[in-house]
Amino acid sequence: MKLRFLRPLFDQPGPWASVYLDASRAGENADHEMELRWRALREDLTDQGVDAATLDALDGAVRDRPTQPGRYGLALFACAGQVALVEPMPAPPPSDEAQYGPLPHVMPLLAQRRAEVPHVRVLADRTGGDLDAITADGTPRQRTVEGDETFPLRKVQVGGWSHRRYQQAAEVSWERNAGDVAAATVDLAESIDAEVIVVGGDVRAAQLFVERIPVRWRDRTVRTDAGSRHAGADNAALEDVTVQAIAEVTDRHTRDIIDRYRAQAGDGSAPTGLAEVVAGLQRGQIDTVLLVNDASSTDTLWIGPDDPTLVAADEQTARALGVQNPQRVRADAALVRAIAGTDAELILVEPDDVPLEHGIGAVLRYADANTP
Repeated sequence: MKLRFLRPLFDQPGPWASVYLDASRAGENADHEMELRWRALREDLTDQGVDAATLDALDGAVRDRPTQPGRYGLALFACAGQVALVEPMPAPPPSDEAQYGPLPHVMPLLAQRRAEVPHVRVLADRTGGDLDAITADGTPRQRTVEGDETFPLRKVQVGGWSHRRYQQAAEVSWERNAGDVAAATVDLAESIDAEVIVVGGDVRAAQLFVERIPVRWRDRTVRTDAGSRHAGADNAALEDVTVQAIAEVTDRHTRDIIDRYRAQAGDGSAPTGLAEVVAGLQRGQIDTVLLVNDASSTDTLWIGPDDPTLVAADEQTARALGVQNPQRVRADAALVRAIAGTDAELILVEPDDVPLEHGIGAVLRYADANTP
């Protein structure tokens, strides 16, 4: 999981107010019940010393957030009178929670947030296609492609000597329009370094699309008969196929990281345990951190106010690294800040997935003579 989307939370010093709220609205008293939940969290933040401007900013963000159907949660992060990030969560948090501290408390959000897999979804018919893409940092991109060929598009039963010519002309129009959609898709996929392309819609259009996409992209393309460009069409089945394709890419990526960790652990180069991983982050050597999310952990680390690599297991080491006024924070918060700041990745694993000392290990980008 890339953590670039969290960088706005680490670009300015705290203290930060972090809020996790069940935003579900079901039942006749749903709005009143959510108001009570938020009021309780606001009172908790007040007791923790959050300033009035930050409380008011959070209040506005909660009240102005558009509602959505079903059960879901909201994660909000605010500092110095401004809300820096509001993230919807696919399910309510285990419990409503509000914390105030030097760093934002992001682990409950990361525990629910699936890794963003850059991808393109194509909804094609014989006239063109609708392209929806998500970048690695979760930014959506959209494009509509209308093919240059507009006539003939249907194989009409004209009869007589011209019947075969009309049939062939329609097929040529479909093929050219599919080529236009394929070319636009490749441009978009290359611009975001897509890991998967999902194409659905008209059966024949999707088939022609796959035939015209470059060979290097076909292994990353998933074709389905689901979906339609018709107005009002229900494309839930196409969304399900897309989610499944992304999940398979994510699972494969996780297995690859675990295999790399085991290989490095086998030759003794993989950092394992909190101290070794922290040392690797200090040196910018970490490619990916594997972490068991333990909400009950009481582990702490020491940090400096600005540089995310200034993280240490104890105050003395932090001062030796040049931190004049080190702060003691939750270990997972400091780790996430260092991972985001060094452009590393985070993989949350279960205890049975891979043996990790103290629930943490890492894959190195490189090792040298000075590697611990």
